[in-house]
Amino acid sequence: MPTAYRWPLGDSGHARLRNRVLKLTGVDLLPDDRIARRYGELLSAGDPTAERFVAETYRGDLGPQASRELLDRALDQGIDAIDDAPQSMRDLFAEFDTLPEWADPATIEAGAAVWRRWAYALGGVGNAGTMDTYTEGSLAVPLSLAGGYAGERALHRYLETSRWWIEVSRPGAILRPGSLGRATTMRVRVMHVSVRAGVRRHHEWDDEKWGLPISQSEMLLTLLGGSVGPAMGLYGLGYITSKAELEASLMFNRYLGYLLGVRVDDIYPQTISDGLRLLYLFDATRSYDSGSAGAELVESFVPGFEPRPDMSRRDRLRAWYHLQAQSGYARLFMLPQNRRRFDLPGGWIGVAILLAQVPPRLVGEVLRRLIPGVDERLQTWSVANWERWHSWQSDRPAEFAAPSELRR
Repeated sequence: MPTAYRWPLGDSGHARLRNRVLKLTGVDLLPDDRIARRYGELLSAGDPTAERFVAETYRGDLGPQASRELLDRALDQGIDAIDDAPQSMRDLFAEFDTLPEWADPATIEAGAAVWRRWAYALGGVGNAGTMDTYTEGSLAVPLSLAGGYAGERALHRYLETSRWWIEVSRPGAILRPGSLGRATTMRVRVMHVSVRAGVRRHHEWDDEKWGLPISQSEMLLTLLGGSVGPAMGLYGLGYITSKAELEASLMFNRYLGYLLGVRVDDIYPQTISDGLRLLYLFDATRSYDSGSAGAELVESFVPGFEPRPDMSRRDRLRAWYHLQAQSGYARLFMLPQNRRRFDLPGGWIGVAILLAQVPPRLVGEVLRRLIPGVDERLQTWSVANWERWHSWQSDRPAEFAAPSELRR
C-alpha cells in the first residue's frame, strides 16, 4: 500500500473528531476497516483492459496518430465495422458496450437530470473541490506533468471537461450507442491510460509513495465529486436535491465510472452516508505533499477567467462576471485551511453574486415540484445557459487527446 496513504486513526485530531461525532450522533465519519483497506489497495490499481489496447496500438507498431484514427472510426461506425481491429480493441469495446447488471437506465437518466439542473454550478463547485485536493502530490503531479491544468492551458482544459459534462448529461445520451457523450467518454478513458503510462515513467513520480497515477481510488473520488460532494455544497446555494435524486446521481456517476474503466464495485457507496464517509477518508489521509505542483495548478485556474485586453467592453464585463463567480465558488467550497496555502483572489464579490441567486433558485425548486413540466423547462434553460457560456468562452474545439510528451 502506498506510503502516502495513512490510516487516519494515526492522527489524534481526526480520531478525537471521529469519536466526538460518533458519541453525539451515532454516526461514524469513517468507513469500516474493509473499505478503508480496499481504498488503499486501489491506489495501486489501474485499467488493465484499456491499458492492453493502448500498449498494443498507441505504443505499438501502429503509433499514436493511426491509433487515434482507428479509435475514431470504431466510435463513429461501431467496432464490428472495423475488420482490422486488434483483439485488445475488441475486448475494450465489448466491455464498454456491456450494460452491467446493477445499472438501471431510468435511475441513470434521473441522475443525468441532476447534472442538467446544476449545469454551470456543477463546474463551479466541482472545480473548487478539485483545487482543494491539489494539496496531494498523487493528484497534482500527474496534472502538472501533463500540463493541461497548468498555466495558460488551465482554462482550455476546464472547457474540455465542461464539454464532456454537457454531452454525457444530455437526455438519454450516456446510454445511447454512438452518442457524442459515449464517444467522448471513451476518448477520455484512453487519454487517462496514456497519461498514466507517461507519468509513471517520469522521475518525479514515486510508485512506492503514491501508488499508480490516476488510480482506481482517485477516479472514485471524481465520481463522488460529481454526486454527493457538490450536492452538499449546492444546498447552500438553493439547489435542493432530494434524497432520491442524489441517489440517482450516485448511479449515474457509477455508470460514467464504469465507461471510464473504474472498477470499484466492492467499495462504491450504496448510500449518501457511504459517499460522505469516503470523502472524509480522503481528507483524513491527506499528505500535503504537492509542493509547487499543487500551487501552480490552483493558482492557474481562477486567473484564467480574467478579461483579455482584446475583448470588447461588453465581453470584458461578461468575463469579469465569470471571474468573480469562479472566485466565489473557490472562496465558498475550498476548505479554509487548504485555501490559505495558495495565493487566490479574495472572492467576496463572487460570494455576493452567488448568494443573490439563491432566492429565485429556491422559487424554481418549489415550482418544479408542484407544477408538471417546470422541471424539464428548468433543465433546458440551465443547460442552454451553460452551453452559451461554453460557446462564448471557448477559443478552440475540445480534443481529449493525451499530450505527445510531458512538460518536463
